[in-house]
Amino acid sequence: MSGEKQPYSYEIIRSGRRSLCLEISDDMRILVRAPRQISPEAVEQFVCKHRKWLDKHLPLQQQRQAFQAAIDSQEQTLRQRAQEEIPPLVRRYQAQMGVEAAGIRITGAAKRFGSCSAVNRLCFSWRLMAYPQAAIEYVVVHELCHIVHKNHGPAFYALLASVLPDHRSRERLLRF
Repeated sequence: MSGEKQPYSYEIIRSGRRSLCLEISDDMRILVRAPRQISPEAVEQFVCKHRKWLDKHLPLQQQRQAFQAAIDSQEQTLRQRAQEEIPPLVRRYQAQMGVEAAGIRITGAAKRFGSCSAVNRLCFSWRLMAYPQAAIEYVVVHELCHIVHKNHGPAFYALLASVLPDHRSRERLLRF
């Protein structure tokens, strides 16, 4: 067995779902979400079939964690920058788009960079400040578009593209 890789260890989470799903948790565990009735052999085959995906994404997840740890160590600086830089950006794009947010908050959200509430209050994570300016502007405009369109339908993306024609390349800057 000298060139063969050892199988990954994983945890099976069974539920009423209909399909198999593979994920890597924040603490680097491999999770397989599976229907209750599926056999352990079928789960093992599924994991083996997705070995290349795991080989690629496990190191990426480790890199993401290291990046997040570096960001967290700069929290105070990034939080201050967010307080100073995001509100003027929001005002600039509000004027350009003809919309108005009900308020702006800077949060410590770790899983999302921004959000827009049903009453048009915008929240932005201070973690966003670790990314390039083009990415920060993308998130601001994205959330302002939600004031007009509360979903991600074609009209939402048409508005986004009218303000930031390069929105796709800006969004890619947020992917690690």
